[in-house]
Amino acid sequence: MSTTRPYPPGDRGPEPSGASGASEGGVAAAGASGEGVDAPSGAAAPPGGRQVRRLSFGDESGVVPLARDFTRQALYAWGWLPAASADRRAAAEDVLLVVSELVTNACLHAEGPDQLRITCDNKVIRVEVADRGTGQPAPRTPHRAGRPGGHGMFIVQRLCLDWGVVRTPGLSGKTVWAELGAPA
Repeated sequence: MSTTRPYPPGDRGPEPSGASGASEGGVAAAGASGEGVDAPSGAAAPPGGRQVRRLSFGDESGVVPLARDFTRQALYAWGWLPAASADRRAAAEDVLLVVSELVTNACLHAEGPDQLRITCDNKVIRVEVADRGTGQPAPRTPHRAGRPGGHGMFIVQRLCLDWGVVRTPGLSGKTVWAELGAPA
């Protein structure tokens, strides 16, 4: 489902001031930050808890594999990987594919991504890619499976519970977000 509402139904909206979820120390290469504030490092998010990871891209090259590796590390830390079943492995691969598609779209259509933010609780993982672009992402219609290119947002739409775009009035750019269900 394509939407432009800033937060899907049931989402808690923006975080209160100071609740970034990122740890203050130990910032990794390329602006990576954050073990979630709700659970210890390496643990899955507790009931009702939320984990947040951020990766700032700056002038990095090779941002798509960088984003995938960053996301894979978060999935390991949150207990999505290693997967105990084929369904859990497929859910983790879906998250990695959505990250790749959103970051690639930012590269192709929006002067590159500024930041990747991944939030996880027990039910949903939310992927957000901020960029400086002014365009409105949308799946191409009609979708033609045999045509090269133009499949990114169609894939995101098919794999995700919901997705949309957040714009901040007075600021350039946008954040494209997508939510996927946690594996059972």
